[in-house]
Amino acid sequence: MAPVLRGSPGSNAFIYGKTGTGKTAVTKYVLNKLSSKAQKLGASVDFCYVNCRLAGTEYRVLSSLCDALDVNVPFTGLAVGEVFDRFKEGLDKQRKIFIVVLDEIDALIKARGDTLLYELTRVNETLRHGRTSIIGISNDLRFKEFLDPRVLSSLSEEEIVFRPYDAAELQDILWRRAQVAFAEGALLDSAVALCAALAAAEHGDARRALDLLRVAGELAEREGADCVSEDNVRQAEKRVEHDRIVDVLENLPVHSKLVLCSVYLLGKAKVSYTITGDIYGIYCELCDQSGLSPLTQRRVSGLISELDMMGLLNARIVSMGRHGRTKKIRLGIGRSLVRNVFTNNDRFRGLLSYVPNCFAGVS
Repeated sequence: MAPVLRGSPGSNAFIYGKTGTGKTAVTKYVLNKLSSKAQKLGASVDFCYVNCRLAGTEYRVLSSLCDALDVNVPFTGLAVGEVFDRFKEGLDKQRKIFIVVLDEIDALIKARGDTLLYELTRVNETLRHGRTSIIGISNDLRFKEFLDPRVLSSLSEEEIVFRPYDAAELQDILWRRAQVAFAEGALLDSAVALCAALAAAEHGDARRALDLLRVAGELAEREGADCVSEDNVRQAEKRVEHDRIVDVLENLPVHSKLVLCSVYLLGKAKVSYTITGDIYGIYCELCDQSGLSPLTQRRVSGLISELDMMGLLNARIVSMGRHGRTKKIRLGIGRSLVRNVFTNNDRFRGLLSYVPNCFAGVS
């Protein structure tokens, strides 16, 4: 990003890494430092951070970018093209180098396609005075598979991969937080080491390690213990695991939830293992019930792989002899857990009792 201090747009950058590895925190830290340096040098630089999972639509993403430039855009009511034109006009008038940070960009691409990203990568061709750079942040290392080749050629991006924390790094993070959160002597060294080891063994997630330590502290406090022990950490691990799965389920993108719901319905019909084609057929029906346009079968297959990677589905390749190999899929978590989480969602409550056409008349 350093070239922006000399009046030149920086390279587009894409940051990958598992959740809890510091992608968002580092990006905000670097851009805040860059912004303060730009003010000292008198460089016209600004940035806008947008969480695409929370924004949800191209309109709201563009609205956030316009707000950062003090460009007036109503909450709703305009065509996306009109909002984009206002964004370009505002940027040109202010003659700024504008850094657009799109966090969890994979959620927007999978739900809405890559049209917005394509437009943003080409916007510099139509600007006379302003310039943009894009920083994309994604938890999905295979995110680029969802992009059109024209978008990939426009990006010319630099890729930065945030590796998971190891046990020593997590222990350092935990002790820094523990000095603020715990009274002196209230935390055993072995408890901190176990928290770090458990989180590092799973996927190096700093949030996971901090949650373990927090819950262990709460459990010790309720028991009236003098200090947090390894037993408290073991108890906390069981509780955090359950809460983590619920949190993941609640925050899945809509189409991923529909895929999971399709597998749930197949399980409800006593189909223990199913294949991608069966899931896709029911997924399309659920999209029709929800008033959504279905994704292609190739994209749904990618979503199944992601859900498998997250442990929500179990997908295994089996040999069918001369018929080749196929992927058999089933739920990787309890059906009751899916039912309890989705029942609290207005859109999915009715879908859980939906009877797909292929099951009609089957007792």
